[in-house]
Formats: sequence, C-alpha cells, structure tokens
Amino acid sequence: MADLTVLRRPRPAATTAAILLTATILVVLTAPWLCPLDQSAVALDRVAVPPSLPHPGGTDDLGRDVLHRAVYGLRVSLLVGVVAALAATVLGGLVGGIAGLLGGVTDRILMRLVDTLAALPHLLLGIFIVAMLRPGLGAVIVSIGLTHWLSTARIVRSELLTLRTRPFIDAAICGGATRTRVLTRHLLPHVLPKIALATTLMIPHAVWHETSLSFLGLGLPPHLASIGNMINDGQRSLLTGAWWASLVPGLLIVAVTLAIAVLAARWRDHLDPRVRAELDL
Repeated sequence: MADLTVLRRPRPAATTAAILLTATILVVLTAPWLCPLDQSAVALDRVAVPPSLPHPGGTDDLGRDVLHRAVYGLRVSLLVGVVAALAATVLGGLVGGIAGLLGGVTDRILMRLVDTLAALPHLLLGIFIVAMLRPGLGAVIVSIGLTHWLSTARIVRSELLTLRTRPFIDAAICGGATRTRVLTRHLLPHVLPKIALATTLMIPHAVWHETSLSFLGLGLPPHLASIGNMINDGQRSLLTGAWWASLVPGLLIVAVTLAIAVLAARWRDHLDPRVRAELDL
C-alpha cells in the first residue's frame, strides 16, 4: 500500500510535466481553431523565414508555418501512440493472461515466443512489418502494436502466477467461487492498475517509433504533417541555415514524451516495488 505522506509530497518535476501535458493536449485538441490555416499550403513568398511574431516557429523551405505543422504532426503522433499502445496492451494482456492462467506447457511455449521476439530490434521488426503492408497510418499502428506487447504479456503473466498462490484466492475457491468470479473479482482488480501503467509508459515509445518510421519514409505521406516527416524535411533546411525547421518539431516531441514519462514514473513509484523493474520498457 502506498505511503500517503509520499503521495502528498510535492514534486516540481511532476507538476511541471502535468501542466505541460495538459496544455499540449488542449492545444492539440483545439488545433483546427487555433491554427485555421492550411498546414500544407505552400507560400513561396515567405520561404525560410526565421522565428518571428507572425511565425513563432519560422517557416520551412516551402513557406509553410513550422509551428502550425508541428502541432498537427503532434496530433498524429499522439493518436498513433495511444491507439497502438492500447492495441499492444490488448494483445499482450491476452497472451500473458493465457500463459499465467493455464501455466504448464502453454506458459512455456508462449514465453519462449515472447523471448524470441524480444531478442529482435523493435525498429527493424517494425520496418519489416510496414514493408509487408502498404505504408500509412494503419500500417504504422499495426507495426507498433505487434512489436510493443511483450512487456505487457510478461507483467500480466507474472502477476497472475503470483496471485494464484495467494491465500485469498484459495479461500475464494474453497468458498465455491467459480473461475469466472475469481478472475473478475479477485485477479483483474490487482492486475489492471499495472496494465494501465504499462500502457501509459508504452505511449512515448510508440510515439518515437512512429516518428522514426515517418523519418525513414515509412509513415505518413511526405506532404502531410508528421513530426518524423518534418524532421526529415528539415535536414535540407539545415544546409541553408534554417535550423528551426528541425528544432521546433524535435523539441516539441521531446517535451511531450518526456512529460508523459515523468508522470508515469511518478505513478510507478506508488506501485509494488517488485514490478518497477518489469515496467521499464
């Protein structure tokens, strides 16, 4: 059980991260009203304009507002991160749940599969999956979902194996509780908080995975706003001294994912210390 004095102790880093993340979510959700301009419109009369009052993030080599495009690109990255993390959680929860509940040969087979996939680099495996599909938003989500479920499977399996030996589970079974009741009333309430935390910790990884794939040209089409696309395009601008074309979207994605990681780490501190190492994705 968490120490209430620790829970009430102020943490400046967590507070700052919460404020930053809340502001970012509000800006992302209201982007069509805050940034009503077409984020892909070309304006050759304002090419490579440095950061200024009309364009706080400057413009790129096609005259497009960098900050506006970065906000729209962040919308895509967060959408992909959340959806892919949820998909990976469902897959990992099913595999880990089957392994933890059945045990025996089924557990050994599934865990050997997890170990084998964990030995492969996530990015290379993701590139292979996207290459088998048509590059696009759906392919990126599938790629991330199929490469980020392993930690969730291990967490669920470990928790279920531990809970199965607890006295209160034996008491429930001796009292006539069915398997369904034991699962829904005794096992899931203990496992769900850790699954939720694992999902939250997975979102920054999923965002960076999407950014990497887009940077490599395997994400969204190049003309659409994406953090990875913008950083890739900004490489050309660096040769002309337009450093802001890559710096602005890069700083934005770093700040948001760092805020999520800080808040998730703060949440992790209140869980059982035995699972903290397992949640380090």
